[in-house]
Amino acid sequence: MAFLSFSSKAVDCSTDTVGLCAPTIEEIIDETITETIEYEADGYTVTTTTETTTTTTTVTNEDSGNILDGDAGYVSSNKEGDMDIDWGGQGPANMPSGSGCYNLGTDKCAQITGSGNSTSTMGVDGMGTTFINTVDISDLDIEHGGRTNYSIKVDKRDAQDRIYMHITGKNGTTNVFSGTDILSESGVASGYQEYASGFDFSGTVTTLIIEVGGRDINMAIGPLFDDITINVLYNVISTIVQESITSVEMWVAYGGSTETEIIDIVDNIIEHNDFVEQPNGEIEIEPIQEPDSDVSYEMVEIEMEMEMPVMEIEIPEMEMEMPEIEMANVETEIEMEMEMEVSEPEVESQPEPEPQPEPEIKEPETEEVQNEPTEEDTEETETDTQEEPKQEESPSEVAKNEDSEEDMEETEDKNEDEVKKEEAKKEVAAKKILKKMGDKGRYDSANQLKTLIVMQVLGNSKSFFDSQQQLNDIDGFFTDQFIPDAELTTNNIAQYFLFAGSDGLMNEMVMQQWQK
Repeated sequence: MAFLSFSSKAVDCSTDTVGLCAPTIEEIIDETITETIEYEADGYTVTTTTETTTTTTTVTNEDSGNILDGDAGYVSSNKEGDMDIDWGGQGPANMPSGSGCYNLGTDKCAQITGSGNSTSTMGVDGMGTTFINTVDISDLDIEHGGRTNYSIKVDKRDAQDRIYMHITGKNGTTNVFSGTDILSESGVASGYQEYASGFDFSGTVTTLIIEVGGRDINMAIGPLFDDITINVLYNVISTIVQESITSVEMWVAYGGSTETEIIDIVDNIIEHNDFVEQPNGEIEIEPIQEPDSDVSYEMVEIEMEMEMPVMEIEIPEMEMEMPEIEMANVETEIEMEMEMEVSEPEVESQPEPEPQPEPEIKEPETEEVQNEPTEEDTEETETDTQEEPKQEESPSEVAKNEDSEEDMEETEDKNEDEVKKEEAKKEVAAKKILKKMGDKGRYDSANQLKTLIVMQVLGNSKSFFDSQQQLNDIDGFFTDQFIPDAELTTNNIAQYFLFAGSDGLMNEMVMQQWQK
């Protein structure tokens, strides 16, 4: 979908305009809006591209100043408008001074003395004398028309005389405009007067031709004039064109509120960007430079530990362990009794340091019941005593072994359960950390780094490189031997095949030519 809008108002000052245009500033704005839609599985993206072209047109009126002033640089001293020197032209003329100029001042002035009645070089009738001045004004670069303004002082002493002002403008050799003003016609007693007027023109002007002429009919005192000024006012049109392209993307999710999504996107753009107006009037969107936050592996681990939920101790497990403690106490008492019973015969069966003289001593019959064992009996007794507990275990020991095996199995199960619980806690903590970031903040650079570190903590990849070993070079692997560089050894056999072969081939080719 494309939409085009622009301002219909434009500056009316073309090359065909005659005279001066009103100074003004106008803008023409052309705006093209294009929308494209890209559909995806969970929504679609609307991209709005606005192309704006702003054309600013400024019209001013420039003034050349008095082009007949020698200091302006357009005429030389003999062509200045103060009439100290005759410009040259048709018919007789005079250049009086002092009192001869009457009301024009005591310096020199120009006087028309011709009484003829012909047509001047510039095409003006009723001419007896003319003063002609041609001025090059191409440096002004006039292209859009304008106006030439003049002023002249005249003292006509004889009412029958006649005087006029004529200006012709040319572009190269082509006439652009011609204007004639009769300053004082024959029969009018004008006396001393200062005249000012001008002529409008259009297009380009590079040269002006100024002609002052008239008649001295009674041949008494002809018309006198002095202090001529010519100012050129011209239109200058400047145009500045500015182009800008702005693109805005809007994501619309299926099944949700479109207005909410748009508001969230706009809020996100405003929150994370600055809108800076450039000197040329364009507005640029620049991301806000946020300070870099140090996010490390250890910081994320601490945050995950703080977010881990505290697991409550289950009371049934404590009740199940109470009987085990009592069984352990009973087993300890049984073991102590068994050790005491086994330790008594061991003390009696130990041989004394001198067992040989004992058989000679006659002891009462009551003591013979105990029959002191011989060395063989003692050894057998010790052997039997030591082997008996291995062959037959008391019920308490059997129960103890069974309980210990069960305890080991339970310990292993508990360790596995603790590992699983620890992993579950980490997952819960990780979800809390990601939830705190929010939908807007999860794409922040710091939060992106934190997300990667959370993944490392969950994967327990911190110590992956701890067991890496550095490979050392084998001693003596590198030697001091090297291939010599920049040394060309003499190879006679190669040179023989190279030079002798090529020389022989050339000689053979030469001989073939001679044979022909």
